[in-house]
Amino acid sequence: MKYALIGCGRVSPNHIVAATKNNLELVGLCDVSKNAVYELKEKYPLIKNVKFYKDYKKLLEEQKPELVAIATESGKHADIAVDCINAGCNVIIEKPIALSIADAQKIIDAAEKMNVKVAANHQNRFNASIQKIRSAVEQGRFGRIFHATTQIRWSRSESYYKQADWRGTWEMDGGALMNQCIHNIDLLNWMLGEEPAEVIAMTDNLNHSYIECEDVGLAIVRYKNGAYGVVEGTVNIFGGDMEEALCIFGENGTVKADGTINNIIENWRFADELDDEEEVKSAFSAPVEHIYGKGHTALYADMVEAIEQDRKPYVDMYAGKKALELVLAIYQAAAMGKSVKFPTDNISTLDFKGRF
Repeated sequence: MKYALIGCGRVSPNHIVAATKNNLELVGLCDVSKNAVYELKEKYPLIKNVKFYKDYKKLLEEQKPELVAIATESGKHADIAVDCINAGCNVIIEKPIALSIADAQKIIDAAEKMNVKVAANHQNRFNASIQKIRSAVEQGRFGRIFHATTQIRWSRSESYYKQADWRGTWEMDGGALMNQCIHNIDLLNWMLGEEPAEVIAMTDNLNHSYIECEDVGLAIVRYKNGAYGVVEGTVNIFGGDMEEALCIFGENGTVKADGTINNIIENWRFADELDDEEEVKSAFSAPVEHIYGKGHTALYADMVEAIEQDRKPYVDMYAGKKALELVLAIYQAAAMGKSVKFPTDNISTLDFKGRF
């Protein structure tokens, strides 16, 4: 399967490794910076002869890839995705899939019209720990889920934001919730049914005066099924990244995953006693080398299979839109100082320009 990567920045090595492990034929690398591509080629000699493009439209025209991954600045995801889709490509889009609800819908409309597959790159769904928790949800082992919490307690310094001038801007990125925390917000949504009813929230910029967006966000979400979700996201943790955690509390079960990216099961307790807690913790906890984890390879494998079998990807564009909508609703609730109900109106990160 012919494959191309658009955007060769910080996360691109994970895409290259995933594509290689899934035996995709890499036919083009695209980035506005030649240096970014050269650095990637130096790191991975197997791709040294792959053609470089500055213009992704030229790449699409010349190479006609069947699958394209988009890993550019978030604010460019939607336009590039629609162009790829209209060229007949299946697409993997790094999170978030867009920065406005309208742009996310444009991706969906284009993909439905062209009958191509679009996957949202929420790779943490493929963590062994998360898969185990999801199986318990699907089996009904929790009984009624009362509430779930997500904590993203990380640290991002000024040097991080200065590596790329789009980071921390409303036009191209968003803040801690949109960039760092959306993976866990996706997991919260997924575990609680992906149908929020209402959200209240507060966001602030407490420690990053050099960015436009929030560095801390706190929210309570009420879901249509009666469960509640609690979001705590920050990049203000002293001493480096602390944890990314997900807890689920039900009438018949209590589970906590934490570690770098929910990769470790810390608590596993169920009334049915179908499995031993210590055995589950040992079997479904795995170390990761960095915050991107190991899920890209599995996500790529699923996407290839989805294309070949003509089915939806495991993490599809609709899930990507739902995660985006929840983040944007949190932003709106915090800005307005009152609850926001779902479905929301069209919201964009640009609506909050000048907020801090």
